[in-house]
Amino acid sequence: MTLQTSILCLSVAYVLLSALLLVVMARLPLPRLAKIAAILAASIFYVVVFFATQGLLGWSAPVALPPHFQVLWTRVIEPNPARQEPGAVHLWLEELDDANLPSGVPRAYLLPYSPDLARQVSAAQQQIEQGHPQGGRAQYFGNPSHAGGLAGPLNTAAPPGGDPSGGGVFDPSFLGGQSKSVDLVPLPKPILPPKDLP
Repeated sequence: MTLQTSILCLSVAYVLLSALLLVVMARLPLPRLAKIAAILAASIFYVVVFFATQGLLGWSAPVALPPHFQVLWTRVIEPNPARQEPGAVHLWLEELDDANLPSGVPRAYLLPYSPDLARQVSAAQQQIEQGHPQGGRAQYFGNPSHAGGLAGPLNTAAPPGGDPSGGGVFDPSFLGGQSKSVDLVPLPKPILPPKDLP
Protein backbone atom coordinates (compact mmCIF):
# COMPACT_ATOMS: atom_id res chain seq x y z
CA MET A 1 0.00 0.00 0.00
CA THR A 2 1.42 3.38 -0.98
CA LEU A 3 1.57 6.50 1.17
CA GLN A 4 -1.17 8.18 -0.85
CA THR A 5 -3.48 5.13 -0.62
CA SER A 6 -3.00 4.92 3.15
CA ILE A 7 -3.79 8.60 3.61
CA LEU A 8 -6.85 8.32 1.39
CA CYS A 9 -8.14 5.20 3.21
CA LEU A 10 -7.65 6.85 6.60
CA SER A 11 -9.47 9.98 5.44
CA VAL A 12 -12.38 7.95 4.00
CA ALA A 13 -12.65 6.00 7.26
CA TYR A 14 -12.81 9.28 9.17
CA VAL A 15 -15.51 10.61 6.82
CA LEU A 16 -17.64 7.46 7.23
CA LEU A 17 -17.34 7.50 11.02
CA SER A 18 -18.19 11.21 11.16
CA ALA A 19 -21.15 10.74 8.81
CA LEU A 20 -22.50 7.95 11.02
CA LEU A 21 -22.18 10.12 14.14
CA LEU A 22 -23.83 13.06 12.37
CA VAL A 23 -26.80 10.87 11.34
CA VAL A 24 -27.24 9.82 14.97
CA MET A 25 -26.87 13.42 16.12
CA ALA A 26 -29.48 14.59 13.61
CA ARG A 27 -32.08 12.42 15.38
CA LEU A 28 -31.31 13.90 18.80
CA PRO A 29 -33.45 16.76 20.12
CA LEU A 30 -30.75 19.41 19.84
CA PRO A 31 -31.03 23.01 18.61
CA ARG A 32 -30.66 23.37 14.85
CA LEU A 33 -27.66 25.70 15.30
CA ALA A 34 -25.78 23.02 17.28
CA LYS A 35 -26.41 20.45 14.52
CA ILE A 36 -25.18 22.85 11.81
CA ALA A 37 -22.07 23.66 13.86
CA ALA A 38 -21.32 19.93 14.31
CA ILE A 39 -21.68 19.27 10.57
CA LEU A 40 -19.37 22.19 9.68
CA ALA A 41 -16.77 21.14 12.29
CA ALA A 42 -16.75 17.53 11.02
CA SER A 43 -16.41 18.71 7.41
CA ILE A 44 -13.44 20.93 8.27
CA PHE A 45 -11.74 18.05 10.07
CA TYR A 46 -12.00 15.84 6.95
CA VAL A 47 -9.55 18.16 5.22
CA VAL A 48 -7.40 18.67 8.32
CA VAL A 49 -7.01 14.90 8.83
CA PHE A 50 -6.12 14.36 5.17
CA PHE A 51 -3.21 16.83 5.20
CA ALA A 52 -2.08 16.41 8.83
CA THR A 53 -1.52 12.65 8.51
CA GLN A 54 1.44 13.23 6.21
CA GLY A 55 3.47 14.69 9.08
CA LEU A 56 2.71 11.69 11.31
CA LEU A 57 3.78 8.93 8.98
CA GLY A 58 7.24 7.38 8.89
CA TRP A 59 7.32 7.22 5.10
CA SER A 60 8.89 9.85 2.89
CA ALA A 61 6.39 12.67 2.65
CA PRO A 62 5.68 14.50 -0.63
CA VAL A 63 5.74 17.92 1.04
CA ALA A 64 7.85 21.06 0.58
CA LEU A 65 11.51 20.74 1.54
CA PRO A 66 13.01 23.04 4.17
CA PRO A 67 14.74 26.03 2.57
CA HIS A 68 18.25 25.15 3.88
CA PHE A 69 19.20 21.64 5.01
CA GLN A 70 21.85 18.98 5.56
CA VAL A 71 21.48 15.77 3.56
CA LEU A 72 21.77 12.81 5.95
CA TRP A 73 21.04 10.02 3.46
CA THR A 74 19.41 9.45 0.08
CA ARG A 75 17.74 6.73 -1.97
CA VAL A 76 16.97 6.87 -5.68
CA ILE A 77 14.33 4.49 -7.06
CA GLU A 78 14.73 4.16 -10.82
CA PRO A 79 11.56 4.10 -12.96
CA ASN A 80 10.28 0.65 -13.92
CA PRO A 81 8.06 0.92 -17.03
CA ALA A 82 7.22 -2.80 -16.90
CA ARG A 83 5.50 -2.27 -13.53
CA GLN A 84 4.34 1.26 -14.39
CA GLU A 85 6.38 2.69 -11.52
CA PRO A 86 7.48 6.30 -12.20
CA GLY A 87 10.49 6.19 -9.85
CA ALA A 88 11.19 8.47 -6.90
CA VAL A 89 13.92 10.26 -4.98
CA HIS A 90 13.91 9.88 -1.19
CA LEU A 91 15.90 12.36 0.89
CA TRP A 92 16.50 12.21 4.64
CA LEU A 93 17.17 15.82 5.64
CA GLU A 94 17.75 17.97 8.69
CA GLU A 95 16.84 21.65 8.51
CA LEU A 96 19.63 24.17 9.11
CA ASP A 97 19.33 27.68 10.47
CA ASP A 98 21.08 30.81 9.15
CA ALA A 99 24.30 29.80 10.95
CA ASN A 100 24.30 26.34 9.27
CA LEU A 101 23.47 24.62 12.56
CA PRO A 102 20.75 21.93 12.86
CA SER A 103 17.45 23.54 13.80
CA GLY A 104 14.93 20.78 13.24
CA VAL A 105 14.19 17.09 13.50
CA PRO A 106 15.45 14.84 10.65
CA ARG A 107 12.67 13.96 8.22
CA ALA A 108 12.23 11.90 5.07
CA TYR A 109 11.04 13.71 1.93
CA LEU A 110 9.85 12.37 -1.43
CA LEU A 111 10.55 14.06 -4.76
CA PRO A 112 9.43 12.95 -8.21
CA TYR A 113 12.11 11.16 -10.21
CA SER A 114 14.03 12.93 -12.96
CA PRO A 115 17.36 11.83 -14.49
CA ASP A 116 19.08 15.13 -13.59
CA LEU A 117 17.92 15.01 -9.98
CA ALA A 118 18.89 11.33 -9.70
CA ARG A 119 22.44 12.08 -10.91
CA GLN A 120 22.80 14.99 -8.50
CA VAL A 121 21.50 12.97 -5.54
CA SER A 122 23.70 9.94 -6.39
CA ALA A 123 26.78 12.19 -6.50
CA ALA A 124 25.84 13.70 -3.14
CA GLN A 125 25.37 10.21 -1.67
CA GLN A 126 28.87 9.19 -2.81
CA GLN A 127 30.30 12.27 -1.10
CA ILE A 128 28.43 11.43 2.13
CA GLU A 129 29.79 7.86 2.04
CA GLN A 130 33.32 9.28 1.66
CA GLY A 131 32.85 11.39 4.80
CA HIS A 132 32.09 14.73 3.11
CA PRO A 133 28.82 16.12 4.54
CA GLN A 134 26.40 17.51 1.98
CA GLY A 135 23.96 20.36 2.31
CA GLY A 136 21.37 21.84 0.06
CA ARG A 137 18.77 24.46 -0.68
CA ALA A 138 15.24 24.12 -1.94
CA GLN A 139 14.58 26.41 -4.88
CA TYR A 140 11.05 27.56 -5.58
CA PHE A 141 9.66 28.64 -8.90
CA GLY A 142 6.74 31.04 -9.18
CA ASN A 143 7.15 32.47 -5.66
CA PRO A 144 10.46 34.29 -5.20
CA SER A 145 9.56 35.27 -1.62
CA HIS A 146 10.74 31.83 -0.45
CA ALA A 147 14.29 32.59 -1.53
CA GLY A 148 14.81 35.49 0.88
CA GLY A 149 16.46 33.65 3.77
CA LEU A 150 18.77 31.40 1.78
CA ALA A 151 22.50 31.79 1.77
CA GLY A 152 24.06 32.14 -1.64
CA PRO A 153 22.60 32.76 -5.09
CA LEU A 154 19.87 30.56 -6.49
CA ASN A 155 20.31 28.71 -9.73
CA THR A 156 16.96 29.63 -11.25
CA ALA A 157 17.88 27.94 -14.54
CA ALA A 158 18.05 24.51 -12.86
CA PRO A 159 15.46 21.99 -14.04
CA PRO A 160 12.63 21.13 -11.67
CA GLY A 161 13.05 18.09 -9.42
CA GLY A 162 10.37 16.22 -11.33
CA ASP A 163 7.62 16.54 -13.87
CA PRO A 164 4.85 18.61 -12.25
CA SER A 165 2.58 18.13 -15.26
CA GLY A 166 0.76 15.22 -13.62
CA GLY A 167 -1.23 17.53 -11.38
CA GLY A 168 -3.90 16.32 -9.03
CA VAL A 169 -4.23 16.28 -5.27
CA PHE A 170 -1.41 13.74 -4.80
CA ASP A 171 1.12 15.58 -6.98
CA PRO A 172 4.08 16.64 -4.79
CA SER A 173 4.05 20.05 -6.48
CA PHE A 174 0.46 20.51 -5.35
CA LEU A 175 1.11 19.29 -1.80
CA GLY A 176 4.27 21.39 -1.43
CA GLY A 177 2.67 24.54 -2.77
CA GLN A 178 4.87 25.02 -5.84
CA SER A 179 7.26 23.22 -8.15
CA LYS A 180 10.72 22.95 -6.65
CA SER A 181 14.26 22.05 -7.52
CA VAL A 182 17.05 20.99 -5.21
CA ASP A 183 20.58 22.37 -5.20
CA LEU A 184 22.96 19.97 -3.37
CA VAL A 185 26.39 21.31 -2.38
CA PRO A 186 29.12 20.51 0.16
CA LEU A 187 27.86 21.41 3.63
CA PRO A 188 29.13 24.87 4.62
CA LYS A 189 30.85 25.18 7.99
CA PRO A 190 28.73 26.54 10.85
CA ILE A 191 28.94 30.27 11.45
CA LEU A 192 30.07 30.52 15.06
CA PRO A 193 29.88 33.71 17.13
CA PRO A 194 33.20 35.52 17.70
CA LYS A 195 35.10 34.47 20.81
CA ASP A 196 35.60 37.02 23.55
CA LEU A 197 39.24 38.08 23.74
CA PRO A 198 40.81 38.36 27.24
